[in-house]
Amino acid sequence: MKIYSYMLKAAVLVGINQYEYVNPLFGCENDASLMFKLLSKQHDGTPNFNCRLLLSSETQLTTSELRRHAKELFSKPDLEIALFYFAGHGAKTDHGSFLVSQDGNFDAEGLLMSELITKANESSARERIIILDCCHAGAIDKFFSETQRISLEQGTSVLAACRDNETSAEKCGQGLFTTKICDALAGGAADVSGSVTVASIYAYVDEVLSLWEQRPLFKANLTKLTAIREAEPSVSKDKLRRLTDYFKTPDYKIQLDPSFEPDAEPQNPKNEAIFGDLQRFRGARLVQPDEEEHMYYAAMNSKSCSLTPLGRFYWERVKAGKI
Repeated sequence: MKIYSYMLKAAVLVGINQYEYVNPLFGCENDASLMFKLLSKQHDGTPNFNCRLLLSSETQLTTSELRRHAKELFSKPDLEIALFYFAGHGAKTDHGSFLVSQDGNFDAEGLLMSELITKANESSARERIIILDCCHAGAIDKFFSETQRISLEQGTSVLAACRDNETSAEKCGQGLFTTKICDALAGGAADVSGSVTVASIYAYVDEVLSLWEQRPLFKANLTKLTAIREAEPSVSKDKLRRLTDYFKTPDYKIQLDPSFEPDAEPQNPKNEAIFGDLQRFRGARLVQPDEEEHMYYAAMNSKSCSLTPLGRFYWERVKAGKI
């Protein structure tokens, strides 16, 4: 019997717009719903995460409910990835930092961030991911200081929308941070084969948020990165396997000439088909023209092309039978 990967991935996605004691928010339910849409399926429609979507308009998300769902997620056995996402108010106080629940007040704001970390650390899942899109989300970083002495166990990572003294911006009815995470999951942070990991998400988000006032935070203790989602690959596996057909060794150079370029004479369908693959490899930073800036001029001027360092990496993976 085939076991689909989504059976090994579970996520709790929380979006709270409605609050009793503090001002309402407007984009958090949209954010959680968009995360649900992207995480529940791969780009080709196959199942990915088994997601539990929790929205304040549908259920009362009290502190006890947030605690219960976090506990159930991180206590599930035999998980490859357990992911907890929260969009709502965050609070940094003298008595702790919190994910604010719907029944939170100035004496008991909600679920302690430290409690969430502890539950993630205790999970048997191979990788545990916490993503927080709330104001003061970076306060979670303080728990790893000399005074707090909370560590991240191996396999645990935290991705926060902003630093502890910053707010998390909303734009056009959605959180700016989550919007960029969703862009990353849709392919912006994908590698050549389409895999998106928590580290590549952070790298993408950090770069695109560089022009905004809020700065994301990433803490991780990982020895191996697991794909969170498979986006559409820039180069299919079938084409990637052709690397070792075109390049006999990692240092091999393919000698080009005008017959490779479709718009040039003489016409050579075989070379033109090869050149099409080489152009796609070039777009994925696997191949580079030698002595020319563009592949077109390398062909027209009878120059060569060769593998980039990234191309050599994938060449070795193909050769080893890993692709």
